[in-house]
Amino acid sequence: MKTIKKISVRNMTSKNSGREIPNQFLIQTPDGLYFQSYNTMIAAKVNGKRYLDKTSWDYSVTTSKYRNQFLNEVKKETERKIVSGEYELVDLN
Repeated sequence: MKTIKKISVRNMTSKNSGREIPNQFLIQTPDGLYFQSYNTMIAAKVNGKRYLDKTSWDYSVTTSKYRNQFLNEVKKETERKIVSGEYELVDLN
């Protein structure tokens, strides 16, 4: 019998109100945690590494707001980590 990996999907929650945020999702898999905005994967935390979608990581103000929340940092920090190689730009979609 095959074992099926457990995957959970939940809406992000607002830091201010604690309410669920529509169209902003956290996807937990055995491999890591992913952030999806609408139908687009934006970022991933897998095995201690951080990955950003090369074309969508900075798509809009709203996506950026929740990407910052997911990474727990501001855009300037994210850009610095991309340049340094700490974050890798990849095709997540």
